[in-house]
Amino acid sequence: MCGIWALFGSDDCLSVQCLSAMKIAHRGPDAFRFENVNGYTNCCFGFHRLAVVDPLFGMQPIRVKKYPYLWLCYNGEIYNHKKMQQHFEFEYQTKVDGEIILHLYDKGGIEQTICMLDGVFAFVLLDTANKKVFLGRDTYGVRPLFKAMTEDGFLAVCSEAKGLVTLKHSATPFLKVEPFLPGHYEVLDLKPNGKVASVEMVKYHHCRDEPLHTLYDNVEKLFPGFEIETVKNNLRILFNNAVKKRLMTDRRIGCLLSGGLDSSLVAATLLKQLKEAQVQYPLQTFAIGMEDSPDLLAARKVADHIGSEHYEVLFNSEEGIQALDEVIFSLETYDITTVRASVGMYLISKYIRKNTDSVVIFSGEGSDELTQGYIYFHKAPSPEKAEEESERLLRELYLFDVLRADRTTAAHGLELRVPFLDHRFSSYYLSLPPEMRIPKNGIEKHLLRETFEDSNLIPKEILWRPKEAFSDGITSVKNSWFKILQEYVEHQVDDAMMANAAQKFPFNTPKTKEGYYYRQVFERHYPGRADWLSHYWMPKWINATDPSARTLTHYKSAVKA
Repeated sequence: MCGIWALFGSDDCLSVQCLSAMKIAHRGPDAFRFENVNGYTNCCFGFHRLAVVDPLFGMQPIRVKKYPYLWLCYNGEIYNHKKMQQHFEFEYQTKVDGEIILHLYDKGGIEQTICMLDGVFAFVLLDTANKKVFLGRDTYGVRPLFKAMTEDGFLAVCSEAKGLVTLKHSATPFLKVEPFLPGHYEVLDLKPNGKVASVEMVKYHHCRDEPLHTLYDNVEKLFPGFEIETVKNNLRILFNNAVKKRLMTDRRIGCLLSGGLDSSLVAATLLKQLKEAQVQYPLQTFAIGMEDSPDLLAARKVADHIGSEHYEVLFNSEEGIQALDEVIFSLETYDITTVRASVGMYLISKYIRKNTDSVVIFSGEGSDELTQGYIYFHKAPSPEKAEEESERLLRELYLFDVLRADRTTAAHGLELRVPFLDHRFSSYYLSLPPEMRIPKNGIEKHLLRETFEDSNLIPKEILWRPKEAFSDGITSVKNSWFKILQEYVEHQVDDAMMANAAQKFPFNTPKTKEGYYYRQVFERHYPGRADWLSHYWMPKWINATDPSARTLTHYKSAVKA
């Protein structure tokens, strides 16, 4: 996890523009560097480093003797870099996984390169020999990337939008900043004056398609067909592999553990893999909640079962409410469910950074979207509609859960790893017949639970524990976090403000006082940038007015039972 920043064709003084890059210093607390591009006085790279691999030669932009005309600034992890290096017999100059991008690009061009990367990434690649700039982002947008580009060819890119909003450009008083789309790369021409012109934007991978790099990986052969035992076996192989490849780091690994199905499966599999890799330290797991929180109790059961070194972080409603301002600033969004769920994750990340030496943090993000884990999937009109919705949620992850997971951890200099969004695991899961993936016997994620039924990885009651939204599970059933927040904003936003909401916020007009309050905080930090969020996250197929799982009928009947 690092912070990348680059400018091409800046009309303003670079030493002043570079101050914007300091807004993302939290992403790379170990070192930073600014570097001008030879022959282009108005082009510059900025890099904030979190040293996770190759502490000696890992600074960026990456440049190697063999390709003096290539400059690479990237944030991410390429898990198959050694495999690719061996297969194509590339000569490496560093131990940095990103170096593979330079070799693959030289061998086969940008399309071939990006399709071969098994990992998460956002990058800027400059080729001064061919006068090209390339931008690229991973399939699900696990690593963030924003860009601003003007009509006269000034281009600025950054890991977070906050590193771009204060940039100056003479021809454009208000610089339009937008997220770079996941699963895409862009080709731009570099002109002699340092400005750029977009040539093409290409979608290189759909989450349903088996990735090209599958041809070169060393996962044991999967069994063909959709017989249930075959499928379960294949899923176990791929999930194990997804966790195993993510052990690639020189820093200590920890794991977030909410006590739900997803984080529990990740923690248990991770601990097993660390033992097999003969890692000498115990796995630290972390749970957060208020007194009497179901998540804390469930996480404790899992930690006892797997034998991790477990930490519980308690917070009260006042601490949660006090954190809202900095959370919204970190997130760069005002989406209601994202803000709610981010407070706990932000506070636990703060604790991990301050009190432990765990830096690479595993988590269960992506599973709900992939395996149809949200409670409203029980109401899907057909397996095909459920499949459609699952893919839509995966496409939009970069606006919601993946955004939350990245910003709340990166704010404290931690790097997050999400095995459920592994290319091979997710594309295989999505290739299964739609009727296999829907909720069954009133239980969501039935196939995933069934897959690990006989493994004894986690306690049975956790394996079959119903879905609990992270933002609700951290508080007791009697007093949900969303109710605490709503009680607080009741005193911050009055009826007159709500009556004027459509006039004040014509785009994505908030419908509730809570939504209004978050929007107000967001506009204070990022005035006029509401279009970063295209729409609010909301359950489908039901007349929901609130995104909390606890407001849904299925949850209420489960609690009564």
